Amino acid sequence: MKPPSEGGTATVRRALCPGSFDPVTNGHIDIISRTAHLYDEVVVAVFVNQSKSGLFGVDERRDMLAEVTAEYPNVTIDTFEGLVVDYCKVHDIPVIVKGLRAVSDFDYELQMAQMNRGLAGVDTLFMPTNPEYSFLASSLVKEIAKWGGDVSSLVPPNVLKRLKERTQAS
Repeated sequence: MKPPSEGGTATVRRALCPGSFDPVTNGHIDIISRTAHLYDEVVVAVFVNQSKSGLFGVDERRDMLAEVTAEYPNVTIDTFEGLVVDYCKVHDIPVIVKGLRAVSDFDYELQMAQMNRGLAGVDTLFMPTNPEYSFLASSLVKEIAKWGGDVSSLVPPNVLKRLKERTQAS
């Protein structure tokens, strides 16, 4: 490919950060922000799972993500239902970025990455989580918040507010 200065066209590097984000944590934001610095366009897609009822609805999760990623002009938020690779094919996204907290994450994610590559030719980039967030999981945040624990260092302020409202109302 010729560089744009020689009459060629530049390739836009696009990546997908999929997840349930129920709720979005500082660990998620770390991976999203680092991905936003590596790629021209990043789509953060909230997975819709009809068989599970999360603490927050899909629209609420999408809204929270939009708020916390507003400072990244190259990040957009979307929702999807079905296979991640189908979303990638429809939106012409060649790479899925996944954060890894521990070796146990790698075992599962490697199988998914190999399946995604085999099904649709979509590659997966594994990004090690910042050690500060290596223990952090949305399920733990929800459990701690449910019992009145302090999760203020684990989630962005807008998420904390909604989390407190939701868990105190239960």
